Amino acid sequence: MEKLAAHCEVRLHEGPLPPTREALLRGVVGCTGILSLLSDRIDAEVMDAAGPQLKVISNFAVGYNNIDVMAARQRGIAVGNTPDVLTDATADIAVALALAVARRMKEAAHDARNGKWMTWEPLGWIGHDLHGKTVGIVGMGRIGTATAKRLHGGWQMSVLYTSRRAKPEVDRQLDAQLVTLDKLLEQADIVSLHVPLTEQTRHLIGANELELMKPSAILVNTSRGEIIDQEALTEALREKQIFGAGLDVTTPEPLPADHPLYDLPNCIILPHIGSATQRARNAMAERAAENILAGIEGKPLPWPVD
Repeated sequence: MEKLAAHCEVRLHEGPLPPTREALLRGVVGCTGILSLLSDRIDAEVMDAAGPQLKVISNFAVGYNNIDVMAARQRGIAVGNTPDVLTDATADIAVALALAVARRMKEAAHDARNGKWMTWEPLGWIGHDLHGKTVGIVGMGRIGTATAKRLHGGWQMSVLYTSRRAKPEVDRQLDAQLVTLDKLLEQADIVSLHVPLTEQTRHLIGANELELMKPSAILVNTSRGEIIDQEALTEALREKQIFGAGLDVTTPEPLPADHPLYDLPNCIILPHIGSATQRARNAMAERAAENILAGIEGKPLPWPVD
């Protein structure tokens, strides 16, 4: 905010919640740049409400499914995001979720707190080892690769992955194998989702895909909630069709407190904290501001959306 305020007039939406649609449309009027969060839907209506002087939209996120990029291009508006700087933080959360689900930490912590921890039990809260198992990375981009490196290097896990193209360097470093999604789901002990949300990936994991997974498998999602059909996942977890799930993203966000996923002992839900470290969020803020300033001056954005 200080960097932006030093160069331009800043109109800030106050309050802990995103602006209403009406407030957003009013707030952008006359703006040259928009710095948006992933909770803000920036479509043609918003761009037109801003006016013809709008030059740049900078998303405080890596994903940009909340922005109509095609509408922006048609209007000559540059669009930027904040890649690279949250890779490690998000990969750490993916691994943490996998570990927490595998070792039944939610159940164990709940039982300890509620008086069900009576003694050391030889068969109490038995989970799964990760060492030597197989991880399936759905989307071997920056975060997917970082997650695979952690699990391969730390637990000697075999790596399967899906990607739009082969990754020879990843293959060499991690002895990884590019496979079809079906094969990955059938063979992986941990399935970790790292694809952007598009029309092609919406509900990529549904009832049919969950049926392919092992009963001992764990599903982890740190990408976007809409990648998973949550009704199908709820049923699969309730019926113990898979061992468990760790979700840092849901649909909607926030997930209502009465949603049945919360009540399942084999599902851990976090409030979208993948990038929530001081270093990552500060770096995201810097990049978002630099994109805005470059766009206002008519310069190429340092971090444009591809």
